[in-house]
Amino acid sequence: MQLELELTTFNFRSERHKGCINLVYTSGLIFNAYENFFRQYELTTQQYNILRILRVDYPDPVSTSVLRERMLDKMSDVSRLVSRLKNKNLVSVTPNPADKRLVNIVLSEKGIELMHRIDEAAPLLDSMLVDLDEQEASTLNSLLDKVRDSVRKFKI
Repeated sequence: MQLELELTTFNFRSERHKGCINLVYTSGLIFNAYENFFRQYELTTQQYNILRILRVDYPDPVSTSVLRERMLDKMSDVSRLVSRLKNKNLVSVTPNPADKRLVNIVLSEKGIELMHRIDEAAPLLDSMLVDLDEQEASTLNSLLDKVRDSVRKFKI
């Protein structure tokens, strides 16, 4: 459905303005779908993101500063997220022997099992873009890469 039909209260100044609003609106829809998907695993999207990062480095530990750097949502409170995952027994947190100010965070066995369960259902998330063929999805990815480059150059 065209954006103008969904957001009847907008008058777009230009196609670029419409593009920005379209990205914000669409990302909200995708974010909500992800939140609903992860809710069945008693996770938030940000908690899943932490588990995803930890799995890449498993079995090596990761610090909160590394997690913060790699998070998709840079505004997330990593320490709070890790505490909640620890309370769910999905991660193990131990003091870093080399630097007492840091902690080592590793996926627990329960966390690994949960990630395997999520992996089995993950193709459902990919189906959100079912109306795009592979070439269109590739074009979308290229355009979004270009948008991010443009946004990084933007200064207020």
